Amino acid sequence: MNQANHSSTAVQMDACLRERLDPSSLEVLDESYQHAGHAGANDSGIGTHFRVRIASPLFTGKSRVTRHRLVYDALQEFMAAGVHALAIETLD
Repeated sequence: MNQANHSSTAVQMDACLRERLDPSSLEVLDESYQHAGHAGANDSGIGTHFRVRIASPLFTGKSRVTRHRLVYDALQEFMAAGVHALAIETLD
C-alpha cells in the first residue's frame, strides 16, 4: 500500500464515514500521487484525489445514485476544504 493512503485527510475521511454510515467494510485511498500535474492536484501528491470503497447496511435497497449521494454528503466538508476528486465504489 502506498504511504499516501494513510494521509491525514484519508484518516479523517475514514473516521467521518465510520461515524456517519456505520460501514461493514471501508477503504479510503489517497490516489493523489497518480494525478500529479492534473487539474486539482497539488505539489505534495497527497490530499486531492481519493477513492472510497464502502459497504454499509444503510445502502440496503438503495440505488447506486442514492448510495453515492450518502457518501458524498457525509464527506461534503472535505470537498469544501479542497478535495478535488472523489471516486466512490459502493459494495453490497
